[in-house]
Amino acid sequence: MRQKNNITEFVLLGFSQDPNVQKALFVIFLLTYTVTMVGNLLIVVTITASPSLGSPMYFFLACLSCIDAVYSTTISPILIVDLLCDKKTVSFRACMGQLLYLFGGTEVFLLVEMAYDRYVAICKPLHYLTIMNRQVCILLSVLAMTGGFVHSVFQIVVVYSLPFCGPNVIDHFFCDMYPLLELACTDTYFIGLAVVFNGGAMGMIIFTLLLISYGVILNSLKTYNQEGRHKALSTCSSHITVVILFFVPCIFIYVRPVSNFPIDKFMTVFYTVITPMLNPFIYTLRNSEMRNAIEKLLCKMFLLM
Repeated sequence: MRQKNNITEFVLLGFSQDPNVQKALFVIFLLTYTVTMVGNLLIVVTITASPSLGSPMYFFLACLSCIDAVYSTTISPILIVDLLCDKKTVSFRACMGQLLYLFGGTEVFLLVEMAYDRYVAICKPLHYLTIMNRQVCILLSVLAMTGGFVHSVFQIVVVYSLPFCGPNVIDHFFCDMYPLLELACTDTYFIGLAVVFNGGAMGMIIFTLLLISYGVILNSLKTYNQEGRHKALSTCSSHITVVILFFVPCIFIYVRPVSNFPIDKFMTVFYTVITPMLNPFIYTLRNSEMRNAIEKLLCKMFLLM
């Protein structure tokens, strides 16, 4: 329990100790975070304000954008501030808070639900609005949050129960599972296996099932005309791109036994910082309905100014 620990804070090494590199990274991550927030909040506001975007697909997209905005906010501001500090420290309790993978876990389940939504829309188009009614969409979003909560609670319970007696230096830019397990003053082999199952193995299984489901969806497009096939392909290709960008780095880090490599920090940046920034572009660039709705919203805003 907590009483076994004499560690009250952890020291984060971040990306580099070079002041010039830190200043450059500060600018890069500040711009990235700004673009992430503007892009995702613009999608949420556009979908909320546009009656034409009332389908279940856009409901889930708005949920994804909300999650990406909050998920990025739990990581990026701390990272940006730390780049201006000579010594990057985080208290034990704050470190446990960073382990709260609520939004990352929720995004995993939400991506599964978005795949199911596309399956129903393309494979059962006549029953789409009946199956994916508003109550079902809300229920699925609640289930996604519940799944993310259960996943994150497991992570915190595992780490909080471990004894930490030194050293307290983490070669990362935030408190992640594997670096913390290596600092524990006890054998974490079996705990590491549980973490692999809870994170890596489950992620691998879900990723495989998602690829299979999109394969089934794409195969069913043979019965569509050219225009319908093109529209469905544009939507599905966006979903598949997001799934790959999110899952591949996660699987790379968590599917193996407890170990840390220098590249892990950069892979973590990809799914915690880069992917939330790219998602708004991926979902809007190939979606004419979203582009038109955003243009109309921006025009209204400029006219009101």
